[in-house]
Amino acid sequence: MIPLNYIILNVLILLFPLIFSFKWKFKYYKFFKPLAASIAIVGISYIIWDVIVTYRGDWWFDKKFLIGIEILGLPLEEILFFILVPFSCIFIYENLVYFLKEKKIFYNKILYLIIAGIFIVMGIIFRNQEYTILAMFSCALFFILAPTLYPKILANRNYWLYIILSFIPFMIFNYFLTSLIIVHYNPIAIWGIRITTIPLEDFFYNFSMLSFYLMVYMYFKERWIISKNIKKEKQ
Repeated sequence: MIPLNYIILNVLILLFPLIFSFKWKFKYYKFFKPLAASIAIVGISYIIWDVIVTYRGDWWFDKKFLIGIEILGLPLEEILFFILVPFSCIFIYENLVYFLKEKKIFYNKILYLIIAGIFIVMGIIFRNQEYTILAMFSCALFFILAPTLYPKILANRNYWLYIILSFIPFMIFNYFLTSLIIVHYNPIAIWGIRITTIPLEDFFYNFSMLSFYLMVYMYFKERWIISKNIKKEKQ
């Protein structure tokens, strides 16, 4: 079995969007400033979560698949995950923006707050399963913050398409992580329900992470565009 599997997966995640960052229908590199802001804010939050749960033993990593460099108790590959995944997935979103017209869809703030409440209740019910409760609460937090601070994301068709399309590489990536057993999960921290070899909690974790990355990205992209337009008007 080939060592360094996790780093190879990281490279594969990065490869396609990096190649087309400079030569494509649009110049993805032009959006690197809001992307960097999103990665810094959301990525650091999820890395802190990862450090805590890894230390607690909710999951751990098989060292034979790693290069052996650790930061705050996390393998370097895991840190790179929180940089490369948003880089690649937001590339998917920008393709949607370029090729599809923006389209508003049904939005109801109360509905999303009810969904947040359901996730909170689920977290409380499964409070003894530490990964489960955090996955539930992360989704709840998104459905509380998005309608309150940035409701346009939920009314944006491209956001939902971005989530659906991003779940395709997520399924492939996580399948290898969990089938090769690069990542081990503590059975008392999860439901134990798996889709192929992927714990069900990972789907909620991934949903909240991708949603937060995009929400922060969209916010800073808007501010960046406004700032550019103001500079042009002054010239």
